[in-house]
Amino acid sequence: MPELSTTDLLLLFQRAQAQFTDRVDAVEPGGWDAPALPGWSVADLVAHLTSEQLWVPPLLAGEEPGAVAGRIPADTGQLLGGDPLTAWETAADAALTSWAAPGALSRTVHLSGGPTPATDYLVEMTADLTVHAWDLARATGGVTALDAELVAAAFRYAEVHLGDDGVPGVIAAPVEVPPGADLQTRLLARFGRPA
Repeated sequence: MPELSTTDLLLLFQRAQAQFTDRVDAVEPGGWDAPALPGWSVADLVAHLTSEQLWVPPLLAGEEPGAVAGRIPADTGQLLGGDPLTAWETAADAALTSWAAPGALSRTVHLSGGPTPATDYLVEMTADLTVHAWDLARATGGVTALDAELVAAAFRYAEVHLGDDGVPGVIAAPVEVPPGADLQTRLLARFGRPA
């Protein structure tokens, strides 16, 4: 498969954000405390993605993670306030604006793992949004079918960046899939999600 252009990468990220937004918008008022992942409620999951979006503007501006960490709340309540959808959308819009700025995708960002090309960071965030859209939909009884192009992009990311043990403490080890499983099932298994 040919390399994607920076425009294509940005469009995939925007679609991943939109896919996640649809799932956040579908959370029923009483659904925020439902379990989403081990140790995380639906609200915690949305707060996690909101936080990730808030990191984008300062990191793309060249700031170091240590300088940014103290400015972004870690608490779910502080991140989401009384309106989780608005908190998510505001953070997502700021991130997308930063990604779309001239020259943003040619930069190097400083992540906890060291200097990283901005395009690699964007691809990682797109994969994370895609998998967590499924987590959110599954937790809330929503639509779990994911955008096929996003699934393919996230699977390519996983094949290159996730080892046989996942990412200890962050991403679970892959789980077995039945023969002939579709790409979405294989992607979710790669991220440690059973079918």
